[in-house]
Amino acid sequence: MSICPKNKSSKGRRDRRRANWKMSAPTLVKCSKCGELMVPHRVCKKCGSYNKKEIITVD
Repeated sequence: MSICPKNKSSKGRRDRRRANWKMSAPTLVKCSKCGELMVPHRVCKKCGSYNKKEIITVD
């Protein structure tokens, strides 16, 4: 058995439902060590630190 809607959904109702389906910009914070913008709770790509501690060495 397939899905069979009782009533037709209008274009307006369909488009209003789809209007909320969108991408959002990622949240960015300043690195506490170098001040570069980065994604929170991740190692900084520029200086390699997390929570003011050096995790990886960056050239």
